[in-house]
Amino acid sequence: MPDDPLLSIRDLQTYFHTDEGLVKAVDGVSFDVDRGETVCLVGESGSGKSVTCESITRLIPTPPGEIAGGKIRFDGTDVTTLSDDELRDLRGGRIGHVFQNPQGALNPVYTVGDQIREAIHAHREVAETTARRKAVSLLEAVGIPEAGNRIDDYPHEFSGGMKQRVAIAIALACEPDLLVADEPTTALDVTIEAQILDLFRELQREFDTSIVFVTHDLGVVAEIADRVVVVYAGKVMETGPVEAIFENPAHPYTRALLECLPGRPGGLEPIPGSLPSPTDPPRGCRYHPRCDYVREACRTGEQPSLSEPDEDHDHCVSCIHYEGGDGRLPEPASGTPVADRKPERETGDGE
Repeated sequence: MPDDPLLSIRDLQTYFHTDEGLVKAVDGVSFDVDRGETVCLVGESGSGKSVTCESITRLIPTPPGEIAGGKIRFDGTDVTTLSDDELRDLRGGRIGHVFQNPQGALNPVYTVGDQIREAIHAHREVAETTARRKAVSLLEAVGIPEAGNRIDDYPHEFSGGMKQRVAIAIALACEPDLLVADEPTTALDVTIEAQILDLFRELQREFDTSIVFVTHDLGVVAEIADRVVVVYAGKVMETGPVEAIFENPAHPYTRALLECLPGRPGGLEPIPGSLPSPTDPPRGCRYHPRCDYVREACRTGEQPSLSEPDEDHDHCVSCIHYEGGDGRLPEPASGTPVADRKPERETGDGE
């Protein structure tokens, strides 16, 4: 149905069997992506963002990985039940991936034109001349100057930012309905990063593509997101429209991330502590060992369920302070005051 989400993930569990034990990289993640919408997955490195994205089209290496539970529905189809042939049609056809490192994503012994045409031929029966024209138009669409000449160049002849543009062109080769971008601007300087973000917005307007955008940089989130999913240690801590997350951050982890932004009192200070072991996560809320608002109830049981969405913003929080209460955080248990700020949206490095 057109009103249903294009992508719906429910209670996704992706685990890895290792010598150290069972790694629960993604342990109950749920979120939706509507048609034409950009949803950002945010969190520190190791939170489970990339594994969530790789799970969407089952790119997880098996073994040692497995999707142990949950549902991934794309346009009404449960991806977890598809055969290998059906997955090949989906990957690159209706769902495109842009990976973090374009140097690793591009084959150094083939021209960029060869690689774009290969993506086209994998899903479309078209003549070689038609595929070449399409490849040139894609390079032009992503902002490669003199695309008709550069189509025969090799990846090493492009800068880092241009390589990322080529990777985006490959992902768009078959005009996918969903684009999964896994930290595509991390290795780029701020000027090129801004150009790539502008490119994503322009391409979304042109192709009406839905986007899942992974980042640890809240400045990027402010620029591109419609909705935000805050992930920590394989769990969703908070989710809601970008304005609600920035203007009224509810979970202590979200607040801590925002307080790391440059320009805020105490900005650029890291969050104390580190992510818990994925083989032995703590009981209760997974953020509680680092939380200023921790109470005894935070240390027992399971991760709190996401609260019911509020009427205005579809804003949900996984925190005991939002279970049956007024949603206000108490004073920090440590006694150290944490300002109740309303951060403005801005660009900049989010760590």
